Amino acid sequence: MLCRKSKAKPNGKKPAAEEKKMYLEPEYTKSRITDVGFKELVVLPREIDLNEWLASNTTTFFHHVNLQYSTISEFCTGEACQTMAVCNTQYYWYDERGKKVKCTAPQYVDFVMSSVQKLVTDEDVFPTKYGREFPSSFESLVKKICKYLFHVLAHIYWSHFKETLALELHGHLNTLYVHFILFAREFNLLDPKETAVMDDLTEVLCSGGGRGGGGGDGASGGGAGAQNHGKER
Repeated sequence: MLCRKSKAKPNGKKPAAEEKKMYLEPEYTKSRITDVGFKELVVLPREIDLNEWLASNTTTFFHHVNLQYSTISEFCTGEACQTMAVCNTQYYWYDERGKKVKCTAPQYVDFVMSSVQKLVTDEDVFPTKYGREFPSSFESLVKKICKYLFHVLAHIYWSHFKETLALELHGHLNTLYVHFILFAREFNLLDPKETAVMDDLTEVLCSGGGRGGGGGDGASGGGAGAQNHGKER
């Protein structure tokens, strides 16, 4: 079970209004690796069980976010990212006893990825065998996972977009973000208050059903997919 909680609080720094958000520049926001309309793609297909659809997509998003993070993980160090911060918001990790754990961004991501990995491979939570039922708490767990994955994506944009650009992987990041946000919206998996910190980016990327305004990069998103790259909340 996901026992740990995350909370967001101001990190004491100046609001980043003065800081230039490079990821909002038109030349970068139009970049995608596909121009598929994700708004239609995320809709529950006929004759597919809702929980099966949630499970399949949540697991896929977990692996893709983990992979995307792994491409910049060498830059996300305890020294460079001393807190798990996005804009003027700082995320904290809470252990099983509800105790706040002071951690760096890489540690936070590690906690996230370890916890989610444990969940998606637990047959009692994400059953893969015929006849096994999903737990009554399944939807709430999926919401918790999505909240954690959103924090990681937001941190990549806020703290590591420059490195992502240098690797020519911003098209991959934008595509993943759009797909993830539209899926979460379709099934009400994220609290709007939770995602408000990235509303400006969401508005730009997800308008028009998430279709890109130009060609994306051809680079592939290398990195360790199954490794636990995490930080605390």
